[in-house]
Amino acid sequence: MTPTIAGVLRPALRDRPDAPALVAPSGTLTYTDLDRLAGAAAGALWQLGVRPGDRVATCLPNDLDIVIAFHGAQRIGAVWAGINEAWSAAEQLAIVEYVTPSVILAGERWKGGPATALVAGPEAWRGLLASAPAAPRVEADPDAPAGIGFTSGTTGTPKGIVHSQRNLLLPGAVLAATRGWGPDLRKGDCLPLTLLNMQVLTTLLTAQAGGCCVLTGRRDAGGVASWIAAERVTVWNGVPAQLHDLARHPEWDLSTLTEAWCGGAALPEPLREAFEAAHHVPARATYGLSEAPTVVAIDPPGGGQPGAAGLVLPHLDVAAYGEDGQRLGYGTTSELRLAPASAGPWAGMWTPALGQWRDGEVVPFPAGPFPTGDIGRVTSGGWLTVTDRKKLIIVRGGANVYPAEVERVIRLHPAVREVAVFGIPDERLGEKVAAAVQLAFPVGLPDLESHCRDSLARYKVPEVWATVPEFPLNAMGKIIRTELPALLRDAS
Repeated sequence: MTPTIAGVLRPALRDRPDAPALVAPSGTLTYTDLDRLAGAAAGALWQLGVRPGDRVATCLPNDLDIVIAFHGAQRIGAVWAGINEAWSAAEQLAIVEYVTPSVILAGERWKGGPATALVAGPEAWRGLLASAPAAPRVEADPDAPAGIGFTSGTTGTPKGIVHSQRNLLLPGAVLAATRGWGPDLRKGDCLPLTLLNMQVLTTLLTAQAGGCCVLTGRRDAGGVASWIAAERVTVWNGVPAQLHDLARHPEWDLSTLTEAWCGGAALPEPLREAFEAAHHVPARATYGLSEAPTVVAIDPPGGGQPGAAGLVLPHLDVAAYGEDGQRLGYGTTSELRLAPASAGPWAGMWTPALGQWRDGEVVPFPAGPFPTGDIGRVTSGGWLTVTDRKKLIIVRGGANVYPAEVERVIRLHPAVREVAVFGIPDERLGEKVAAAVQLAFPVGLPDLESHCRDSLARYKVPEVWATVPEFPLNAMGKIIRTELPALLRDAS
């Protein structure tokens, strides 16, 4: 495995230079094309003043530019930070303030405005690519910060997980090897590449297999189905809501797929059965973490086990640990933690994320097996099952919604005295976002929803609302969250 991203294209450049490396809405790039444009991107960023360790923020769609920019940034040792196009202006600017980038590559859905000279729009960026001088040769440190992936704790504030180039390359190498992928792979992805995990699972993974990365910005089921057929996608990565919608249309042609991954949330057995019955394509359960990064466990090519999230990948050792930090036996349910595998061809190769980005530097995580925050168990055969979340995250259609973040916005409305945001089960999305509010004076619930839309991405805005006279509180005066769903039944 190459230790740096600059080397990830080299095997294909040697063996298949004219093979397609990337197919996207605006065109196709061969491996030769991608290598040339990545070099141009490195030169353009260098011309803009980006140096090793500087952050490059991008708010771009799933198309050629975002992949080219990613490779270019890595070649000069810059640190990548994606900004979700679906976020509100306030959310996008919060990330800018958090990472203090040297440059922002902005697309049409960038909402932060041209208030800073750091912003380079699509036309300006393409002009720079066309005229950029060659970047000086930079020997990127494979263990230095290379990318910041955003997640949040239960506080709802941004938390940047920092990975090295070595971290980012390992998952793709393991997946390509264990699944036997090669040049025939056409891996299709519709989830946003502003997520660092998706860069790992798209351009890096397919280059390591010598295959082709196929991108689209369509996320509606009909658009995804027609794209899969038109581009002859062989492996597709989606979320439960998309599989749910595809399962309702057996007339759509998904016959080029060899497997469909379900990520972002659990794959319920009824959904797996419905999807496979409709399309005769295996649906694969997965379990992953931004901190890993990406996939920790996945169903093997031979199939999964009911209720399990897949087999632990061979570069990892995953086990349940007690509150005292002691490893527990196989089949015991407790918090899951990650460590490097101690045996086999991938032994000792995994290292945890470098740490958390905070105040302009990387703060390392504590030593020892990394706590996932999820409750589950692992069998002696390596099958992993997640039974609960230690965190309060709501997983809506594969996207994480953090109650504290939404609650903070709702509390800014003058009519709101108290609020609790929580998830409720939904057949299609997995969970919906619900909010119970205690009001200081009457206000229409549509007004509260409109208030939320001004500050939050659409998927974070509560879809179910209720007003309550008071909340159930424990002895410490904190809301008893286990009783929140009942409030929806009883509220006016």
